[in-house]
Amino acid sequence: MEVMRVLHMNKGNGETSYAKNSTVQSNIISLGRRVIDEALKKLMMRNSEISSIGIADLGCSSGPNSLLSISNIVDTIHNLCPDLDRPVPELRLSLNDLPSNDFNYIFASLPEFYDRINNNKDGLGFGRGEGESCFVSAVPGSFYGRLFPRRSLHFVHSSSSLHWLSQVPCREVEKEDRAITADLDNMGKIYISKTSPKSAHKAYALQFQTDFLVFLRSRSEEMVPGGRMVLSFLGRSSLDPTTEESCYQWELLAQALMSMAKEGIIEEEKIDAFNAPYYAASSEELKMVIEKEGSFSIDRLEISPVDWEGRSISEESYDLVVRSKPEALASGRRVANTIRAVVEPMLEPTFGENVMDELFERYAKIVGEYFYVSSPRYAIVIVSLVRTG
Repeated sequence: MEVMRVLHMNKGNGETSYAKNSTVQSNIISLGRRVIDEALKKLMMRNSEISSIGIADLGCSSGPNSLLSISNIVDTIHNLCPDLDRPVPELRLSLNDLPSNDFNYIFASLPEFYDRINNNKDGLGFGRGEGESCFVSAVPGSFYGRLFPRRSLHFVHSSSSLHWLSQVPCREVEKEDRAITADLDNMGKIYISKTSPKSAHKAYALQFQTDFLVFLRSRSEEMVPGGRMVLSFLGRSSLDPTTEESCYQWELLAQALMSMAKEGIIEEEKIDAFNAPYYAASSEELKMVIEKEGSFSIDRLEISPVDWEGRSISEESYDLVVRSKPEALASGRRVANTIRAVVEPMLEPTFGENVMDELFERYAKIVGEYFYVSSPRYAIVIVSLVRTG
């Protein structure tokens, strides 16, 4: 699988598009707002004399969420400046995603974005009005590598992106006294599960560690000392990588695929060959890689549970939720649409465009039945980092 080519959300504004099915990601952005505000306040207090601030949103995607994060950042900086008795700085806002991202959707949204911040900023010079103090640009490319000039960034944000890997993991095998890479032995699954071999667990963990290390090293070159970075993504609260919160959405999707294979609609060999370029990391894994890389210190790290529709949940009451069968099936359909908007471009090259409607109809039914007997959740990892030195 060429991850750089297929890792993009469903484009456009249709019923299966990311633009129409990204409420979960929007809720995750809102969940991290408090941590972002706190990090920006510390940044602004430490850099009171800087007149131009570099800001990057990595993995911006497209649709209504693509400008939400930078809108929040602009609002926070605007609100902080009077309290800190300082002028509003020039803001250099960079939106990053892979080249396959639908940047045209973002560009078409920019006039409305500029109008909003000009109208809301009381003449303080934001946007493309008088003063021209807010400049937005797009930077296509993988964040698992350098994207920006050295020491050009003061604040970096990324939401719902770092659980995606740079490539599908491979396992090492011994052949003729040397180690070579081979496809994962993960029959009937598309992600690690309780029945996956330990070699698959190890390969996924190693791929995440390798990718996250490269991510941190790249940002360490691009950020100024004292710069701040806030990352939020799907992770897990347990050391076990096969807990339901970290992998069960993939388990149910594999069940839908296998049901089609049993009826001869798709080939089972294609399921065996497909593995998702995804990993839900634990806080312990994050800390290990951050310490190994050495350029950042952790200012805050927290894990927040949300349900599969992206709503924050209370640990005390969530397991007591009782849904009627129609409510559960409706939730299943919404979850299936959300997952489809994200993973369909990855699945199509292997299984074919013509089976996608059938696949996600089955998936919606399976998820709905699961909602009826369980209360599925994700674990959202939110970490705030400081560039040391």
